[in-house]
This record gives sequence, C-alpha cells and structure tokens, in this order.
Amino acid sequence: MKRRVLAVLLSTAMVLSLAACGSGGSGSEDQGNSGGDDKTLTVFAWDPAFNIPALEAAAADYQENVDPDFNLEILEQASSSDVETAVTTAASAGDYSNLPDMVLFQDHYIQRYVADYPDAWTPLGDIEINWDDFSAEKLDYSTIDGEHYGVPVDNGTVICAYRTDLLEQAGYTIDDLTGCTWDEFMEIGKAVYDTTGKALLCMNSDGNDLPYMMLQAEGVSMFKDGKPYITENETLVEIVNKLVQMAKDGTLLMPNSWSDYTDKAIQGDQVAGVMNGNWIIPTIEKVDANSGKWEITTMPTLTGEEGYASNGGASLYITSNCANVDLAKDFLAYTFGGSTVTYDNALRDGGVISTYAPAGETEVYQEGVEFFNNQPIYADIVEMGTHVQIIEQSDYHYSARNYVGTAIVNIINGADTMEALQEAEDQLNFEMGN
Repeated sequence: MKRRVLAVLLSTAMVLSLAACGSGGSGSEDQGNSGGDDKTLTVFAWDPAFNIPALEAAAADYQENVDPDFNLEILEQASSSDVETAVTTAASAGDYSNLPDMVLFQDHYIQRYVADYPDAWTPLGDIEINWDDFSAEKLDYSTIDGEHYGVPVDNGTVICAYRTDLLEQAGYTIDDLTGCTWDEFMEIGKAVYDTTGKALLCMNSDGNDLPYMMLQAEGVSMFKDGKPYITENETLVEIVNKLVQMAKDGTLLMPNSWSDYTDKAIQGDQVAGVMNGNWIIPTIEKVDANSGKWEITTMPTLTGEEGYASNGGASLYITSNCANVDLAKDFLAYTFGGSTVTYDNALRDGGVISTYAPAGETEVYQEGVEFFNNQPIYADIVEMGTHVQIIEQSDYHYSARNYVGTAIVNIINGADTMEALQEAEDQLNFEMGN
C-alpha cells in the first residue's frame, strides 16, 4: 500500500531562491528553518521522482509509528548543486539561518564541505543507530575524524547490466561475465560487437566514471597519503590502457553528452551492456521492449575476482540551524537509521535502494524484477554494497576524476599515455596547492 504523500512546501520565495546548477545564486531569507514548532522539521532535497518520495516515505513511517503530529516540510531544490550553493552562500555570509534543519547532500562532496564550513553542520554524536548494519564504504564518506555526520539514504553500488539475448547471439551468458578478468571481458565484448554491432560498455564522453569505478573495484584510489596518485599508479595506468583499447576496438561506446549516454546509447539500443551506479536502472527500464532481456552481475577485475564499487549516493545531514536537534536525530535514527518500512516504501515509491543491510532481507527487496528476468536485483545490490572496498577519499575527488577522464579522451585521440596522465597529475597538484 502506497504511503500517503506529505505536503511539500514550495513557497514563491523558495521557487525563486536558488538558481539553476552553476549559476551561483543565493538562498532566500525565508527558506530555512520555517517549521515554527517542535513537531516540524525542514529539509532540502532535489529529485521529485527519487529522493523526495523516499523522504515522504520516511515521514509517513515516523508519523504512523512514532508521532502522528510530526511534519516534514520538504523544500524542493532544482538540483543537488543548489543545496551545495545554499551552504556555500550561508557560510560566505557567516549566517546559517537560511538553512533548513536538514539537507540531503551528495556523499562525494560532504568531506570538502565539512572541512571548508565546519560551523554549518551538527555532528550526530550519540544517535541511536547500529552503524554496523550499513555498508562500511558508504559510511566512510560521512564519517569525518571519527565522527558520524550523515545517515545514508540511497545506495550508489555499481551494477553491470547486460542484454542476455545479445550475449547469447555471441555464444556467451552472463555467467561468463561474472568473476571475469578485464581481458576476458574485452574478448567477449569484441565477439558481441562483431556479432551484433553493439558495444558491451559505454561511458559519457568526459570519461570520468569508468576509471574511478574500475579502480575502486581493485581497492585502489587516485590519491595516496593525501596526494595525487596517478602516474606512479600502475593499476590506474593499466586500466587506462584497457579503456583506450576498448574505445579503439569499438567495444566501448563514448557518447558526446550525458543525454546522448542515457537517451541514445542506452535507450536507443546502441549497447549490450551498462556499467554504472544502480541509479541507472530507471534509464534502462524505459525501453519496454527489452523487458526480461537484462540481468545484472558484479564488475570484472584485473585478476578475475568479482569486483565491487560505488558511484554516487547521498545522505541526510543536520545543519547547525536545526531548531530541534533531538527530534532530527530521532527521526533519522528511526527511519533511515533502522526502519525496513521506510526503505520498503522508498523503493516502491522512488526506486531508492538502501545500504542498510537488513532492508535487503524484506519481501519487497527479495521480489524478482520482471524487467531483469525476475532477478531479485534489489536484494542483490544491497548485498553487493557490503563488499565495496574503502579506498582513500579526498576533497578533490571529482577534480581527479575529471582530469583523468580528460587524459583518457586525449589518449584515445592520439596523445602519449604517460604525458597525458602527467598533465592530469600536474593540474590536480596545482588545484590542491601542492
């Protein structure tokens, strides 16, 4: 049964307050803690088809099972970057009063924002959550200097999704791609391409997603002891060489833009495989004619062991402007910190997959998904997430990915491999002030 949807606060001031991604706009004065009583919490979120339904599911759960007078006012943002802009604007002004009680914040950005704006956040302290129930890798982002700052919401665990009908045309099954080496993957990819004309792998033309995921599956980072780890990173160099070779073989498709990646490559049936965070599933599912033809598995690795990685995801954080920290902690602890009811309905209503391990044991998660040949993909993804290795993170995570991605594109276009990677490392060192 679908939970009742809570009212979302969308005042005129809110609509006008934050500009679109990259505009640098500032927040309105009346978009912060506007609850006005000890039963209301306010929160920033940005996706009405994904994380906002998850928050609504949590609020309905808390209302039904804890406090019927509880109210969650969701202040919808145009994008995640608007949340980041709001925090930056507040910090620059030295005034956090425009922030809500809580914000949904991307995992890969939070460490930099806590480091740069420590006064914007409220540590969770003695919140009643069994952290052992969550993916260790997921928690690593929001745990800073031994202190928990965030409660996980969605799961960014990487899936390898393949068209089993196209694999069969080339003489293979998904089992051949489970626990395989990248060399074996490349061999299968060449056979699929020669047989069907479709690439087994694709990534956006900026080239920054795949190398990060492939590297994490090896337990290796682009950073070492706080410094860039690129040219001396033998694992990274090997991964780059394989990506370049696949691009030249036609087994790696690199669309010109993100929309081309989602709309033309995936939904336009140009590929036989997709490798990305599980949030890519709704994009795959938009092609009704392919229902039942897809299945998922783990990542290849250089050694042939099953690989696990994560790409993306967000957690909930309490701001320093929170008027009722105890209520915020209790809400987070009860819902995303430990309620399978919240996670069941978040999955049903918004497609949000949990990193909370007990959620994977529910009937909702264990149910086979028709589009993916009745695989219980949601339970599988939760289990896969428990295996993702913790690697060294950095405030400059996305900068490193972008510089390495540019290097890969340049190498594909004829640049010398080590010269291109050296340039990436030099640019990253410059940005970091090294």
